[in-house]
Amino acid sequence: MTILVTGSAGFIGANFVLDWLHQHDEAVVSLDKLTYAGNLANLKSLEGDDRHVFVKGDIGDSKLVAGLLAEYQPRAVVNFAAESHVDRSIHGPEDFIQTNIVGTFRLLEAVRVYHAQLHDGAAAFRFLHVSTDEVYGSLEPTDPAFTERNRYEPNSPYSASKAASDHLVRAYHHTYKLPVLTTNCSNNYGPYHFPEKLIPLIIHNALSGKPLPIYGDGQQVRDWLYVKDHCSAVRRVLEAGKLGETYNVGGWNEKTNLDVVHTLCDILDQERPRGDGRSYREQITFVKDRPGHDRRYAIDATKLERDLGWKPAETFESGIRKTVRWYLDNQGWVENITSGAYRDWVSKHYQ
Repeated sequence: MTILVTGSAGFIGANFVLDWLHQHDEAVVSLDKLTYAGNLANLKSLEGDDRHVFVKGDIGDSKLVAGLLAEYQPRAVVNFAAESHVDRSIHGPEDFIQTNIVGTFRLLEAVRVYHAQLHDGAAAFRFLHVSTDEVYGSLEPTDPAFTERNRYEPNSPYSASKAASDHLVRAYHHTYKLPVLTTNCSNNYGPYHFPEKLIPLIIHNALSGKPLPIYGDGQQVRDWLYVKDHCSAVRRVLEAGKLGETYNVGGWNEKTNLDVVHTLCDILDQERPRGDGRSYREQITFVKDRPGHDRRYAIDATKLERDLGWKPAETFESGIRKTVRWYLDNQGWVENITSGAYRDWVSKHYQ
């Protein structure tokens, strides 16, 4: 038995593949385009493991995907492949349209044809699409958290492209009876997170003696989900989710961006104190807010717990400390990432 995982060299996809092979002997075929955020170093520990096959390629390459499906006959496809950074979608939305919409469409088409040709394995086959809470739009401070019944109100090119991909997945289930499952997750954090996102950026800048940039007043609220909890949720939905259903995956950890940065500074003060004995909080700098910045996201993951018995294992406090320690212990990985085009990107957007 084999599963095909797309976007497998990215942050969440790599964690999923590593955790899967830690817990299962079932083989994984990895597909990743290796754009700026796809990093083979994330999968380095799997070198020589005959349960893992990596293929460099695009989910929009119909011929390649069809060939992989025919060759490896996976019982499931787990789709993590996506352009995912809101800032990048504001400055260059076309890549998001191509990958998240056109790419998902072409992947669905290839899987539809493959599934139609299956015989004994057709009933057991699954296509699991990983999406985001940002498709639901923004919440006011007193609004209830997003449930699966919230209507879609995306506010950025990124979230609009993910919303479109979700609709395509739903349509392929309704029209073609493709056995699909969709998950919509809150903000992930943890090992292998590309250092343009808030938590790894703050850790890296703090240790480098650089300003810690916070958009606007820092009061934007997000629900934080430890990446390995997210991976366990995806495994559970793949195992027992009801076909055609959507499951919200959240950490039950609403925090303002400023609170997250303060927590990171306090942990670093303990784990890696500054040479001058002062707090990393002194490096905090407020910068101009980004266009259309959603004020609050919050996920209600009650359905996932009620129907499938899943809930996160980590609190924010335990998960964020594990995350900081991982980055402190893996500075070589960080330095390999934070060079060249990445430095240009940070300079442009956090002047």
